[in-house]
Amino acid sequence: MTEFPSVQHVALTVTDLEASREWYTRLLGAEAVLDEPVPPLDGHHRGFRHVVFALPGGALFALHAHGATDRSQLFDEFRPGLDHVSFGCADRSELERWQERLDELGVKHGGIAEDANGYGLSFRDPDNIALELWSPRS
Repeated sequence: MTEFPSVQHVALTVTDLEASREWYTRLLGAEAVLDEPVPPLDGHHRGFRHVVFALPGGALFALHAHGATDRSQLFDEFRPGLDHVSFGCADRSELERWQERLDELGVKHGGIAEDANGYGLSFRDPDNIALELWSPRS
């Protein structure tokens, strides 16, 4: 059997591409590597604009703006689909540094939470999309 591949990219639909681009640029500490319109593709999508960030390790993180997006709706993890996006940290001390960074950026968060598997630091983007920084127990 073929081994299932790793995640290559995550793409989030946002209501205000420029505001989200600015927010994620500050959060990631990096500029987008791509900002372009994507033309319609029959049987697949109606076309959209996207901004793409390259993450350490090779994965891509994209923001999509679709013309038909209902700008009055914010993300809700209780609807079918995405629950949250989690980014991996090496250990709790790295999470603590990220907590300080979120504080510097004025990003509200829930503090570092602990469970049987590790530690998580949860926060939300401008569209209320649930994000998490997570590390395993050392």
